[in-house]
Amino acid sequence: MSVDDVRDIAIGVGEPVSPVWPPGEASAEWAETEWRSFGDEAGGRFYGGMWEGSTGTLRLPDYPYDEVCVMLEGRVALVDEDGRRREFGAGEAFFVPRGFSGVWETLEPSRKVFVALGPFGA
Repeated sequence: MSVDDVRDIAIGVGEPVSPVWPPGEASAEWAETEWRSFGDEAGGRFYGGMWEGSTGTLRLPDYPYDEVCVMLEGRVALVDEDGRRREFGAGEAFFVPRGFSGVWETLEPSRKVFVALGPFGA
């Protein structure tokens, strides 16, 4: 490996992916893009990059992977099925475990660095 293998993590760098969620899970205004700039999703291990999202809500009945998030801009909240709520803003980091059930709320336009940890599709 060399310095040529070091990856930038930024909006516009990497493969743009807009995840597709089952009907009824996302609010009408929900929009997000992941800029996947590194990882091994095909191998089932990890991937990551930059994420940006507009205001809206996404119901998560069974979060599909472990995820580390570092907020750069904006504010988001996670609300579990019992109604307990945690909010995170710029400069804060958090971990969402596989299997989390609840709602992701993007309270204001937001950007985060993320690392998704597999296995995926399990």
